[in-house]
Amino acid sequence: MRETPIELKTIAKFVDGEIVGNPDILIHGISSITDAAAGDITFLSDKKYLEMATKTLASAIIVSESNPKIQCSQIIVSKPLLTASSIIKKFYYTPPSPPSGNTENIYHGKQVKIGQNGTIGPFVTIEDYVQIGDRVTIFPGVFIGEKSIIGDDCLLYPNVTVREKSQIGKRVTIHSGTVIGSDGFGYIKNAGQHEKIHHIGNVVIEDDVEIGANVTIDRATIGKTVICKGTKIDNLVQIAHNVKIGESSLIVAQAGIAGSSTLGKNTILAGQAGVSDHITIGENAVITAQTGVAQNVPAKQVVSGTPATSHTLWLRITQILQRLPEMRQHIRDIDRRIKKIENKGSK
Repeated sequence: MRETPIELKTIAKFVDGEIVGNPDILIHGISSITDAAAGDITFLSDKKYLEMATKTLASAIIVSESNPKIQCSQIIVSKPLLTASSIIKKFYYTPPSPPSGNTENIYHGKQVKIGQNGTIGPFVTIEDYVQIGDRVTIFPGVFIGEKSIIGDDCLLYPNVTVREKSQIGKRVTIHSGTVIGSDGFGYIKNAGQHEKIHHIGNVVIEDDVEIGANVTIDRATIGKTVICKGTKIDNLVQIAHNVKIGESSLIVAQAGIAGSSTLGKNTILAGQAGVSDHITIGENAVITAQTGVAQNVPAKQVVSGTPATSHTLWLRITQILQRLPEMRQHIRDIDRRIKKIENKGSK
């Protein structure tokens, strides 16, 4: 909600949209179709929500095409959801405000290099030989381990842990509670005991990656765990040692990727999906929610279920599963009829 309202025509000019309705309406905030009130602008991201749009209390709505059933003013654009995002960023988003400049309550070791125009909050620990780029924002309670590198324009929210030798590119955002570079889960059975395999590799996060809250990305046993540029990772994701995730991939909440697996670029791993170790998933593949991947997935494939199979086949399987009790009873009835016939024939 803005203290100063904006005229609808100002918003339309910013997004290069066409107005249907009153251009002089004052807009105070942006909201969803169902929650919007008078003074709000909302958006129709999918035509399946059209009925909701006809009932919205919003003063204006962003649409891909004009519709006479919608009672409020309309802004017509090609991509309503993308346009709504740009409006939020321009008019309504206020980034968190860390302390200005570097506070005194920072511990840093020897030969630390800190770039210009950055902000480091209190109770941050920076160990020996760390390099931090320009315009980096580090919130309170962050730990950055020895010989790690943080690129320009990065943003680390409170209580992020970046373990030793991690390399983080430019414009990377890491949300609270995430741990980068923890030991991978590796043990060898020896004389009845689990003997730890020490992990001496590191984690490399390339440019323009965003990592959600409470994500864990393990260091490689030997070599690198790599998150390629443009990838976005949701909250509560586990990425094991020596995994490589290709460019511009999406990893959704509670997904898990076991060691030494490779995901091609533009892969989508939906919520609670699991990938076994040493698996290769091709470019532009989609792994739907709660899918268990135990074999390689070719490029451009959509897979579902456990074990993962073609999404269309899985839909057929789930339809059959719902009918199993009925089918079981039907088979029992057939079996009884056959037995009756056999009994009559034996007399």
